[in-house]
Amino acid sequence: MPELGHVVLYVRELQRSVDFYTHVVGLTPQGNIFNDRATMLSGGRTHHELLLIEVGDAPGPLQGRRVGLYHIAWKIGESLDVLRETKRRVLELGHKLDGQSDHTVSQSLYLRDPDGNEVELFVDDPTVDWRASKAWMEQPVKPLKL
Repeated sequence: MPELGHVVLYVRELQRSVDFYTHVVGLTPQGNIFNDRATMLSGGRTHHELLLIEVGDAPGPLQGRRVGLYHIAWKIGESLDVLRETKRRVLELGHKLDGQSDHTVSQSLYLRDPDGNEVELFVDDPTVDWRASKAWMEQPVKPLKL
């Protein structure tokens, strides 16, 4: 069965991005490659789920309506308490939230990484059995109150 292996992002400043994905998302650096111009990070499922490659000063990701990557979503735990704690930590670290949403099947926070890529941090709702019923797909996205 296919599963997503990893995502690769070009970044302006490697250490700044490593810090974000370590302290905000919760990934663990696995090591540097390419003469210390890239870092592999893992959430523990595989050797790396994210590879960051430093390219220096370059145009950032396109915004608004466009073709291409919209956002990357990271499951960060199993409960709303984890999401609340993550929100507190994100704000304490000085990051701005772009939004928070209840998708019925999951609840999410949205923010930008240092290079402007949108990142979703989410937890699944354990009361929704997405395998047994697709009814959640028809539900509107609702504001999330944490």
